[in-house]
Amino acid sequence: MALSLARNPIHRSLSSFRSRAFKCSMAASSIRVGAVQMTSTNDIEANFNTCSRLVKEASIAGVKLLCFPEAFSFVSSRDGESLEIAEPIDGPIMQRYCSLARESNIWLSLGGFQEKGPDDNHLHNTHVLVDDTGSIKSLYRKIHLFDVDVPGNMVYKESNFTTPGDDIVVEDSPVGRLGLTVCYDIRFPELYQLLRFQHNAQVLLVPAAFTRVTGEAHWEILLRARAIETQCYVVAAAQAGKHNEKRESYGDSLIIDPWGRIIARLPDRLSTGIAIADIDFSNIDSVRTRMPIANHQKLGTWRKAPCL
Repeated sequence: MALSLARNPIHRSLSSFRSRAFKCSMAASSIRVGAVQMTSTNDIEANFNTCSRLVKEASIAGVKLLCFPEAFSFVSSRDGESLEIAEPIDGPIMQRYCSLARESNIWLSLGGFQEKGPDDNHLHNTHVLVDDTGSIKSLYRKIHLFDVDVPGNMVYKESNFTTPGDDIVVEDSPVGRLGLTVCYDIRFPELYQLLRFQHNAQVLLVPAAFTRVTGEAHWEILLRARAIETQCYVVAAAQAGKHNEKRESYGDSLIIDPWGRIIARLPDRLSTGIAIADIDFSNIDSVRTRMPIANHQKLGTWRKAPCL
């Protein structure tokens, strides 16, 4: 089932979602998730208000895990601004989101968050997973940093102010075994292979803030490829539209099934809203049984051909 909650003329009534959510709860093999699409700015309070509203709407719609995009709580408008507002995970910004999860009885995927780093010149781009009691279950610090000269756009150097992580993170949840990643990680399939074949992930989370240029070229293709090659659901929450005069994100939040089919997206890739779909565990089992690539996997067993 694919649903959407968006601030636009085709916004469905919440009463219809209550009915659908009840029907969904009767099916033990599926559970509902949502991927937020939003346009964060450097106004922390305004961003929190948007997130709070979306959490309440998702809860009414029967969503058990709501995924927010990278930089959900803050997008800088000038160099150095992210370092100025970076906080420890137990700081007041993250604690407000933990309270939001507890009050709405919903799991939240929050990433990446500007976590205070090892020194005053660096932060961590951290994906935080919060359960429905408001407790932090897992932290994933983004491994692959975006140091790229985007064609026809601008130069990004995330490593100038970000310290990469080095741990692969999975976590069991009501919506399956989750593999945590962030944005640029999506271009490195080895990470997703490890999440699936060594850590048994069922659902891959990809919060992102893709640029308009790279999003138009590669966003959907990369996400569907990761879903197909791992036979996992992919939940990709995206930043969308113009954050300020210098920064613009592609948008297009997506939920993709293990066969590579898009099962939820908003009708407008720049609107604020939630793409909603049901994670069907029987579908995961079916795809993996019919095409048992885990049994055929040869990663790390190849031998170098002898030189002639």
